[in-house]
Amino acid sequence: MSDQINTRRRRLLGTTLAGLSLMELGLASGIAHAQTGSGNTKAAGSRAASFDTIRQINAGPLNVGYAEAGPQNGPVVILVHGWPYDIYSYAEVAPMLAAAGYRVILPYLRGYGSTRFLSADTPRNGQQAAIAADIVALMDALKIDKAVLGGFDWGARTVNIIAALWPQRCKAMVSVSGYLIGSQKANEKPLPPKAEFAWWYQFYFATERGYAGYEANRHDFNKLIWQLASPKWQFDDATYERSAASFNNPDHVAVVIDNYRWRLGLTKGERQYDEIEKRLATAPTISVPTITMEGDANGAPHPEPSAYAKKFTGKYEHRNIGGGTGHNLPQEAPRAFADAVIDVARF
Repeated sequence: MSDQINTRRRRLLGTTLAGLSLMELGLASGIAHAQTGSGNTKAAGSRAASFDTIRQINAGPLNVGYAEAGPQNGPVVILVHGWPYDIYSYAEVAPMLAAAGYRVILPYLRGYGSTRFLSADTPRNGQQAAIAADIVALMDALKIDKAVLGGFDWGARTVNIIAALWPQRCKAMVSVSGYLIGSQKANEKPLPPKAEFAWWYQFYFATERGYAGYEANRHDFNKLIWQLASPKWQFDDATYERSAASFNNPDHVAVVIDNYRWRLGLTKGERQYDEIEKRLATAPTISVPTITMEGDANGAPHPEPSAYAKKFTGKYEHRNIGGGTGHNLPQEAPRAFADAVIDVARF
């Protein structure tokens, strides 16, 4: 059974306390005015979830922290964040979906927020298969058989993997930047110079200097990534600090560094995920109903929609989002993302 943690009291007392979910008291009690705008990509009067109450549940190798919104008996939507972001990327999406009758689950990935490894002996592994398996384990722990899945960045890759390998668990999917499943073998092929340059941080993380630099400067490093990945998003300091708190997780640096080193074949991953990685290395197609999305100002490396359209063999639609929308599409264009979730669930 899950217990709940009030994050404000946890910061003050450094201890886990039981509480009552704000969403169980009614949506309005868990909602606060949005702290920032994003130009014409947000609806006027949009509101953001405060996520004051975080629940905890043991799932696989983790004790997962997650927020929840909407009715307990509603159809389930699981929204997965990326790096360097957290559940607040969906702060405005969650209330929109809850108002439409969905039960929304927003987990902190391994290495973020209140999610913790259950054992000190578990490798702080960031490989793609491990993160996807974490979400499947969370669904098992919460007794969720099937859900609509949505994500961007690491989150998009994660929901891609679940949709490809566990389609029975995925009713439909929204994926920013489309098909992001990769493999160590595919990553051996050099990219053109301009494309390689866009991955500068991956090469930085491959060095011990990069590990030390990220550990010492993660706050400013991640803020720089926000700025580069979403050059037209005028987020304020309060918005960034709200998410930056999740980077203080004791395993954050190790998991992030391992994620990018694994991609380059510099770490082997865990043997328990070898079979999953073998299947992913074949670049499996995805048959579940899917909407892919892309912002017109995404400053992060991302494929062109034409490069991945044929990977989706079921009912499929791609949506380009304007208005200067960058990499963190759910937070920059929440109405567009929420509409995509609602629409794909009806495919």
